[in-house]
Amino acid sequence: MPVVDVADFPSTGPLLGLDPGTKTVGVASCDALRMIASPVETIPKGRKLAPVLDRLFHLYDDRKAVGLVVGLPLNMDGSEGPRAQSVRAFAWNILKYRDVPILFQDERLSTAEAEWAMLEADLSRKKRAERIDASAAAIILKSALERLERDA
Repeated sequence: MPVVDVADFPSTGPLLGLDPGTKTVGVASCDALRMIASPVETIPKGRKLAPVLDRLFHLYDDRKAVGLVVGLPLNMDGSEGPRAQSVRAFAWNILKYRDVPILFQDERLSTAEAEWAMLEADLSRKKRAERIDASAAAIILKSALERLERDA
């Protein structure tokens, strides 16, 4: 199944949210009722993509996920720049590896929101660095869940 619109995305079941970056992929998940999005882990990227995708789909299968929400880093004016194109290429690599429903979600300011929340929680710089990408993925997934509920 290719990249889909809200209308074609699975309406029930757990999802994984992704915050793909240049060095890591933040991963979050939600429950089957899609009430709570939680950070899961940060997968480091190396020279080869296969280990990243192996780990991603281990998490996908373990949580019985029915789709992926991928954060799309749009520019503040809503246009797509090089980072967004890189994320789209990453999504197509996911689809080559395994055919799953993918929904793109605007991720503008998700990392800043995650950073602010962790500062409010008084986490150390080291803890913030370890958790930022997975926390941003949870914010992206939460936004997508709200969008899916609103546009259903």
